[in-house]
Amino acid sequence: MSTNNEPMTISEKIFSKAAGKTVKAGEFVLANIDRAMTHDITGPLAVEGFYEIMRDKEEKKVWDPSKIVILFDHQVPADSLNAAQNHIMLRKFAKEQGIINYDVYEGVCHQVMPEKGHVKPGDLVVGSDSHTCAYGSLGAFSTGIGSTDMAAVFASGKLWFKVPDTIRFEVEGKLPEHVYSKDIILHLIGDVGAEGARYKAAEYAGSAISSLPMSERMTISNMAIEMGGKAGIIEADAVTEKYLKERIPDYEFDPYWKSDEGAECELHKYDISNLEPQVACPHNVDNVKPVTEVEGTKVDQIFVGSCTNGRFEDIEVVAKMMGDEPVAKDVRLLIIPASRTEYMKVLKAGYIEQFMEAGAMVESPCCGPCMGGSFGLLGEGEVGLATSNRNFKGREGSPQSFVYLSSPATAAASALTGEITDPRKI
Repeated sequence: MSTNNEPMTISEKIFSKAAGKTVKAGEFVLANIDRAMTHDITGPLAVEGFYEIMRDKEEKKVWDPSKIVILFDHQVPADSLNAAQNHIMLRKFAKEQGIINYDVYEGVCHQVMPEKGHVKPGDLVVGSDSHTCAYGSLGAFSTGIGSTDMAAVFASGKLWFKVPDTIRFEVEGKLPEHVYSKDIILHLIGDVGAEGARYKAAEYAGSAISSLPMSERMTISNMAIEMGGKAGIIEADAVTEKYLKERIPDYEFDPYWKSDEGAECELHKYDISNLEPQVACPHNVDNVKPVTEVEGTKVDQIFVGSCTNGRFEDIEVVAKMMGDEPVAKDVRLLIIPASRTEYMKVLKAGYIEQFMEAGAMVESPCCGPCMGGSFGLLGEGEVGLATSNRNFKGREGSPQSFVYLSSPATAAASALTGEITDPRKI
């Protein structure tokens, strides 16, 4: 906690707690980790690194098994012999160490971690996946690290950081109809660029942000890395408190975990009252255009899901917009809820039957085509529209394919027409 009267950002407060002393942006600290997460792609190398670090020690135990979480989500179920072997290795490691392992059953790591109550405001969380910044939606400092860094965390529970400067986005106004938080974050990324928040803590505030439900806040924090951000933080409030009390019965809200008035930051202000639906065009996330500039682009596949937009609320937008209409001819529509919990909500609402009758495919919770490593890949020359977070060349299949990113509403409208369509026209 701070011991001086100088205003501090939420990031400085979190690192001060983690370092056991008051620290400011720009300082290097050895910080105590509150929670660590790894998955089936990055986990095996982290485990190998851990045993290498512990090679000369008689007892090869992680620092605190209760603070480590393992999930399988990228290649689920195992889609190759290598994937199956990786799963076996991680199952064995989790069992030997007494670590929570959600295995193939629960869904995408960045949905499951908050959903299962593993993240709280003020926590310092690391995950061996770049979109770990998603947990900043709960007022935590969460960031992605490499597998070798994770090995060090497994062994010691600590990691070196440079306390980041803060870039604060104050977003005001009321979202127009059929415009969502995905459109906000795409607009911000398009404005500052892929390097605009490089190694900075992106902090999102203002009336437009505080009015968002947790599902949409997660979308915004999730994509902080796409502007180079080290973290993407939204101050905890009553919405956060309600979400956490449903998952952590003894959780007590602490108003300390917010940036002080006058804390040093780079400030960007926006009014989104007249924001159009946004689309990120190939092959960079910051190549953002209003939907009206790319309308009419033919699509072969539409993917609704991922840790960015795979929650019940996202899928409900698609279901309500499509109604009883079928998927357009020659278009593949893939719906993949982000977790088992979200899948069950979609099932109980009757939306899975609706999608299947419309000609869509509904898959079990996993990353799916998001990283091009499992199923639903795009072939040479094909065009995909996705509610996920990246559209780099070859991200969802062939390097000769083209990926556009949008909100679930734009994806739904496009599924009906077979081309990128402004959802305000449906």
